[in-house]
Amino acid sequence: MKCCTAPGCRAFESAFDAAYAEKDLVAYRKNGPTKPTRLLLQAIQSHVDVRGATLLDIGGGVGVIQHELFAAGLGQAVDVDAASAFLAAARREAERRGFADRVIYLHGDFVALAEAVAPADVVTLDRVICCYADMPGLVGAAAVRARRVLGLVFPRDTWWMRIGAWIVNLFERFQPDPLWFHVHAAEAVDAVAAQHSLALSFHRNAGLWQVRLYVPDRHADAFVQAGVEEM
Repeated sequence: MKCCTAPGCRAFESAFDAAYAEKDLVAYRKNGPTKPTRLLLQAIQSHVDVRGATLLDIGGGVGVIQHELFAAGLGQAVDVDAASAFLAAARREAERRGFADRVIYLHGDFVALAEAVAPADVVTLDRVICCYADMPGLVGAAAVRARRVLGLVFPRDTWWMRIGAWIVNLFERFQPDPLWFHVHAAEAVDAVAAQHSLALSFHRNAGLWQVRLYVPDRHADAFVQAGVEEM
């Protein structure tokens, strides 16, 4: 499926090219998941038995979440990414591990493609909404497709992260296809999830990032974890 030619898609293709994807893949093979992603994976598996489950990985990069959950018994996955280099790297690693035939790869803006994407047991957006201006549209489209859990990793909403975003965007202004960095308020993300009957069940900070997990309201009481733990 071809990516759109809108500036947003061109920005993803430009920022996340083959060299960037290869560097990410090499780092993953050497070191495993980064700390925020590892925390997200642990949270997902503490909430859901992933054996035989389905995954919708939005902006999945080189496929770290897919690879790790397949190792834990995941059944099928859909990988949607606006960067073709990331999809190619994710597919290459899946082929190396022997489960590429259990993944559907879709190239494009998930919000534009969402109507053609089926719901999944697990839906993830790992460091994705920070690169997307229409957070309500993206999170809403993801939330409505999450049957059992919706997991996100995104920047912490702090004054120093906002200053960092301003500096990054200052440099992006000089790029032909700027990729803007967004710091979305956690409460705003929670509100979008709530609009689709998902309740916050897990929250931890991990350095610059935060991990938030949402489950259907009827399950929330069984999984709520109090407090915020610095990692």
